[in-house]
Amino acid sequence: MFALQPLFHSLCVCVCSETRLLEIVEAVCDKSDFDCNRLLEQIEDQVETWWFHRQQEAPDLFEWLCIEELRLCCPPGHYGPECAECPSGPGGVCGGLGRCEGEGTRLGDGDCVCDPGYSGVLCQDCADGYYREKSSNHTQPPCSACHHSCKKCTGPQDNKCLDCKPGWILHSNKCVDVDECGTELARCPSNTYCFNTDGSYECRGCDQACVGCMGSGPARCKKCARGFRLTGAKCLDIDECSERAIACPGLNEACINEEGSFRCECAEGFVRRDSICVENLPPTGPEKGLFDDMTDDEVLVLQQMFFGVVICALATLAAKGDMVFTAIFIGGVAAMAGYWLSEKGDRVLDGILKGR
Repeated sequence: MFALQPLFHSLCVCVCSETRLLEIVEAVCDKSDFDCNRLLEQIEDQVETWWFHRQQEAPDLFEWLCIEELRLCCPPGHYGPECAECPSGPGGVCGGLGRCEGEGTRLGDGDCVCDPGYSGVLCQDCADGYYREKSSNHTQPPCSACHHSCKKCTGPQDNKCLDCKPGWILHSNKCVDVDECGTELARCPSNTYCFNTDGSYECRGCDQACVGCMGSGPARCKKCARGFRLTGAKCLDIDECSERAIACPGLNEACINEEGSFRCECAEGFVRRDSICVENLPPTGPEKGLFDDMTDDEVLVLQQMFFGVVICALATLAAKGDMVFTAIFIGGVAAMAGYWLSEKGDRVLDGILKGR
């Protein structure tokens, strides 16, 4: 009896829970509203919480469900798990010059992400590369861009710089480009050269005629690449086809010069097979038969002549009274007559159909 009490208690809790859920469903949902019924069954735990603890403060079940399910959101101007207030200034959230990280959600740290040109806790300062314009009224003037070489400035001109960006050096309120290629600042890999740009530099590839170079083109090579020769001040292509006695040693091959090299191709009318050039002959077909070039009429005449010879031979033998050859002769004549009539009939019919 005592051993059955926990089981009975569990069954009672389950049955009572299902009974309460059924009562709530019948009270809230129409009998034909299957979506409503299914929804309440899926959120049974929330329904139980409302039934036992939230009915007084939230009599409307669906109002309570909305409060329970929308805890991922915060009101405008708030952020984080507790919906804390975002940093605000005279212009609103982040001074009206940025956005609050995580605003409207339960996420984020609330820091201001400033618009381009602005910085600071409330985005009230000008960022590097921007300056504060002068204003004729009492409003906060906006930040405008400095000259592209200036990190800090008092105006948009190149002579209004107070500090320079990396790659520039300040001289008489102007930022002058540093030529990294003329200093040890530049680091370029092999077979490239340094090319100075505004505020920086680039490593560009040498000409194909060079092995190492000091600039662009075949005249700036440190050493000529294979297949090229120093001619004057430039590394120029070697024409192997004209300089070599036998550039392409194979029979029926032609030499084609290329930049820094050459290639061997088969002469016209030849193709490469198994590394050698052979004559490109048309494929050979089977030999023609004796009657391949004859027309149908000519073949028919030959057939008739052959049958005629056979019939004559049989007739000669039959005239001697040989019964076997007589029977063969009669059969041959009948077959010849049948074949001739059939062929003739086919031609007549063919002529009628073709309108001849």
